[in-house]
Amino acid sequence: MIDNTIILPRRTIMAALQLSHFNDVTVVLLLLLCTIITPFSSISAQQHVKDPSITSTMEQFSGYAIHEPHSSLSSLLVDAQGLQNQIDELSAFSDSPAPSVTRVLYTDKDVLARRYVKNLMGLAGLSVREDTVGNIFGRWDGNEPELAAVATGSHIDAIPYSGKYDGVVGVLGAIEAINVLKRSGFKPKRPLEIILFTSEEPTRFGIGCLGSRLLSGSESLANALSKATDSQNISFLDAARSAGYAKDVDDLSSVFLKKGTYSAFVELHIEQGPILEAEGISIGIVTAIAAPASLKVDFEGNGGHAGAVLMPNRNDAGLAAAELALAVEKHVLESGSIDTVGTVGILELHPGAINSIPSKAHIEIDTRDIDEERRNNVVEKIHQSAIRITETRGVKLSEFSIINQDPPALSSEAVIKAMETATRELNLTSKLMISRAYHDSLFMARVSPMGMIFIPCYKGYSHKPEEFASIQDMSNGVKVLALTLAKLSLE
Repeated sequence: MIDNTIILPRRTIMAALQLSHFNDVTVVLLLLLCTIITPFSSISAQQHVKDPSITSTMEQFSGYAIHEPHSSLSSLLVDAQGLQNQIDELSAFSDSPAPSVTRVLYTDKDVLARRYVKNLMGLAGLSVREDTVGNIFGRWDGNEPELAAVATGSHIDAIPYSGKYDGVVGVLGAIEAINVLKRSGFKPKRPLEIILFTSEEPTRFGIGCLGSRLLSGSESLANALSKATDSQNISFLDAARSAGYAKDVDDLSSVFLKKGTYSAFVELHIEQGPILEAEGISIGIVTAIAAPASLKVDFEGNGGHAGAVLMPNRNDAGLAAAELALAVEKHVLESGSIDTVGTVGILELHPGAINSIPSKAHIEIDTRDIDEERRNNVVEKIHQSAIRITETRGVKLSEFSIINQDPPALSSEAVIKAMETATRELNLTSKLMISRAYHDSLFMARVSPMGMIFIPCYKGYSHKPEEFASIQDMSNGVKVLALTLAKLSLE
């Protein structure tokens, strides 16, 4: 534990970081002081891995035998307490009170959080760059820097009143994984690169995985963003410029990555589900990521007084929406697979008075599956139900729009093998599983071979303040990520 004489300066430094007049050099110096203050003795003996299989692997990495018992190549040291401290510190950049986190794209708190991560990348010895929309890259050149890099990373934006681990473990944990490899004496053959993706959450502009979609070469998104506005009628480009991005640039195609830019991509993430914790398993190795189809539906009926209009004479848009919500559940359950899910996340009624029959209803639907054809069949059945409801209730279907219908993604067999081997060499339990939540990895799979590492989280909670991952589970995840990156970097 850090005693009070250390906690006080750390808090002072964190407060200072939030003062916008500090330049990046000052912030780096403050973070360096913070790093010096944090005692490295917080790395517990449990995190000091000494195992013959790992020693053998490290011998292969280095190209020579390890003889000295205290050689740094014979162990993987994770500063798990330091990682937890960084997660706690990053959570302070929030527009809602602790323990919740609210960090929305291009807000002041988002900009400060980005600065914090860039400085951690710098302290880890990475060269840092940013693209037009604010995807941030931290690179460690290998012995053959001309080779395609192995990439890892995640996001740090957070939906309103959420938790502090979603995405963040995959960014700060990736920086720690690089530090682990450097402490071990390892030198990669291929470069290793960490990516902080812009806006994985759809909070501000209604587009999930905005940064990774653009990196994957989505021309339709690049065009749409030139006209997109948020709920305050602020354009995407104006918001980006307020945060220091997209300066004098309207064409976002410069963000696109060429296929083959990376030889592999691996993302570390909390599971966001209860399976690993319930089964007492340390690591989830993701084989596929389910992809969502997002629908917007509008019904128009006839409003009226709640007491004066008799039930047989009503054309209630609200009941039409409610019936469609039940139809979503019905069609999902009839798909024949537990992997098919559907959610009605938004239902809005107009005029929204208790004594007024709704004349308009707006409903937004999310349905997901790892099987694209099966998911698309559900979408079509939902559409047919919407049409039938208009006929039986005498309402108008004024909109039925498919906002996005992304294909699922399969993990690369080579990346799965590297993750499995790393987990086995670390003597950790694991299981193969799918991700029902979508991640930036879904779109990075369009650029390079992809894989994901899951760690347990408390009761599967996510997107809420109770979201939590233990120090031990995070440490395990960082070790597996570090060893996987090392293996992939030598191929």
